[in-house]
Amino acid sequence: MDDGSFRHAAVVAGSDDELVAALVPELRRSAGRYDEVLMVVSDHSRAVLTAAAGTLADGLTWGDPGAFYQRLGFAYESFRRYLAGQHEAGRRVHVVAEPDLTVDVVPGRSAAYLAYEAVCNDVYAPYACPVTCIWDSRNHPQAVIDGARAAHGHVVTADGVRPSAQYLAPERYLSARRDPPLPAPPAPVDHDLLLDGVAALGPLRSLLGKWAAGHGFGAAAAEDVVVAVVEIATNGLRHGLPPVRVRAWYEAGMLTVQCDDAGGRRIPPDAGYHRPRLDGLTPGGRGLWLARQLADVVVIESAPGRTTVRLSFPYEPMHRTLN
Repeated sequence: MDDGSFRHAAVVAGSDDELVAALVPELRRSAGRYDEVLMVVSDHSRAVLTAAAGTLADGLTWGDPGAFYQRLGFAYESFRRYLAGQHEAGRRVHVVAEPDLTVDVVPGRSAAYLAYEAVCNDVYAPYACPVTCIWDSRNHPQAVIDGARAAHGHVVTADGVRPSAQYLAPERYLSARRDPPLPAPPAPVDHDLLLDGVAALGPLRSLLGKWAAGHGFGAAAAEDVVVAVVEIATNGLRHGLPPVRVRAWYEAGMLTVQCDDAGGRRIPPDAGYHRPRLDGLTPGGRGLWLARQLADVVVIESAPGRTTVRLSFPYEPMHRTLN
């Protein structure tokens, strides 16, 4: 399948042999068709594929997963920027990626990543390059593997590439997606504040910066925590119903901040996944977009009389070097 269009495909493998049987023939087909085949995969998959592909592996570009896979929103945007740059340069590329979901301190992190995989089907489409994602069923529960099949329009098997029978278009995928109920914040938390208006944002910034630094977060990572939380608190003040309650706590190497307002305003399922337009014609959208870029996982709950946004900042992905 090489018609010059975007194709988002999943390789679901339960063994090294299955990975080789499905992906190596696809790599051979791509080697002569594209200006570059970029491989952003785990060390294990690289070793398996290199051994099986022989000299073909020398013609592949092996990217550093740490440069792409940081916070979830940043990983999604990093691949978009790469594809956009290659498209602008007139180069056709095939990206093979394997999501780095080894940071499991955030409950539901894999499911949160799948939301980005679903949105890719719209956001990456203009760049007309195939993206193939490796999902190792040995490393993920069945629910995540089912989500991967639903988030990708095609699957790659030993018999070739075919449409995914489980595929759901992005809007439908996000609308059908249900996060498990958030567990209650611990008691006590490090900070518990009520914000009545924008004048309270300045003290909030100062408090959050000192709090993050006090738990060992570097200056850049601490500033990202501050910006993400203030954006969400500002949204609550402007679009929800004050006061906005901000609770912050530290546990097991992760900073977590929850913002609640009493508005109960329904937030669209795709909010914050698309870059805000800068043409002045489409206002809003910047705050949640920034929060998704700067936090690792953002979970939103809306119920009558309450809107909750919880942001998670695990230490390790917050301190990987940005590319």
